[in-house]
Amino acid sequence: MVEEALARMRERNIVALDAEREAAMVSNLMVVLCSDQPAVPVVNTGTPLLVSRE
Repeated sequence: MVEEALARMRERNIVALDAEREAAMVSNLMVVLCSDQPAVPVVNTGTPLLVSRE
């Protein structure tokens, strides 16, 4: 299922993933498929920008 999902995303040019992000996607999909709990969506907003106040 995971391989098929990644292949479809590539074929349809839905998203381009580097190796690190593809590994994260595989991990997330496996957790969703194997979990006995419902999935909870998380929005990654990136690393917060720290501004020095000097």
